Amino acid sequence: MSVEAEVTASALAATELPVLRLKRGEDRRLRAGHLWVFSNEVDNDATPLTALAVGSMVRVLSDRDQFLGYAYVNPHALICARILSRSPVHPPDASLLVHRLRVALALRERLYATPYYRWVFGESDGLPGLVLDRYGETVVGQTATAGMELLRSQIEAAVVAVLEPRALVWKNDGGARELEQLPRQVLTPIGRAPEELQVLESGLHYSVPLAGAQKTGWFYDQCANREQWRRLIVPGARILDVCSYAGAWAIAALSQGAGAALCVDSSEAALAMALRNASANSVTLATQRGDAFEVLDELHRAGERYDAIVLDPPAFIKRKKDIPRGQAAYRKLNQAAMRLLERDALLVSCSCSYHLAPEELVGLIQSAARHSGRFVQILYSGGQSPDHPVHPAIPETRYLKAFFCRVTRE
Repeated sequence: MSVEAEVTASALAATELPVLRLKRGEDRRLRAGHLWVFSNEVDNDATPLTALAVGSMVRVLSDRDQFLGYAYVNPHALICARILSRSPVHPPDASLLVHRLRVALALRERLYATPYYRWVFGESDGLPGLVLDRYGETVVGQTATAGMELLRSQIEAAVVAVLEPRALVWKNDGGARELEQLPRQVLTPIGRAPEELQVLESGLHYSVPLAGAQKTGWFYDQCANREQWRRLIVPGARILDVCSYAGAWAIAALSQGAGAALCVDSSEAALAMALRNASANSVTLATQRGDAFEVLDELHRAGERYDAIVLDPPAFIKRKKDIPRGQAAYRKLNQAAMRLLERDALLVSCSCSYHLAPEELVGLIQSAARHSGRFVQILYSGGQSPDHPVHPAIPETRYLKAFFCRVTRE
């Protein structure tokens, strides 16, 4: 069968897919480029969500029967459908997956000289619910939605067709899967899962154990911010890396001539990784295990002072209802850090909470400064690295904030 015939056959088959019709006026966001359909936007009288199987493909139509896209559905989720294709003649199939992976890979290969990056960033790469990270010849992925879970075997075939990795590991052990009623599991459908993932970032070598690693193993989204951090480090500086994980911020600073660094994290395994990674890069650091807030208080009581502090905590705000408590936590953490800074020092304050707007984090930093008798100047505003591109119609894809601040005494 010719390529043209295959496309025609696929498109004809797609016309048999069930319909998901939206209420009047609920198509505006989709027409603007967003990929999500919320359950309260569906005309349940015309096309009941309960009649659709979890993960099944549908044709999304407006109230006037205008085609909006092909999507997979989950009737039990607030985001009940996610669009995979807007072209009536290109329904989601194996060829579309291969095409999307190739387009995503072309961008990363243009951006990075070495194969260590986020290869697929969900909605921003036209594959909602899918994350693929590349560690040389190993790919680690996550499917966060029921629709992507059903496409897993096709994704695996597409990965092989595009990249032929030595190993593909599905590290589907995060709590986000529970929102889609998916089990937590780790699978290796291709090759053999390595015990450790190897990372090369800005000429520095890191290792993280796959089994105990956070997310897919490495926080590639902070690579560009760590490169900026390296440029601002003063030789001989004392560094405090709070919520350090595997020590990347501290090691980046030490590689630029920082005099000493302390990594603080609640995980003993993470701190052990940091020590190993420091040794691999011929630098030395110290570690202190404990709750970030408690350790910062201990360091203050001990009279410790630092020339540069980085705060890279986990998301304090995961849902809208967490906003008040999360805002208080960010302000408290920044205020505690400012007490430990020298008279003229650098503070990098990060947040990966989508529900905390950049200007809100700036306000919290300023509030912390006022309560600490400090003066803050923002030198640089960072976001996620370019292998995590932002979809301009989907604000949810812009989540990471990193403010580089000069902090001085008033």
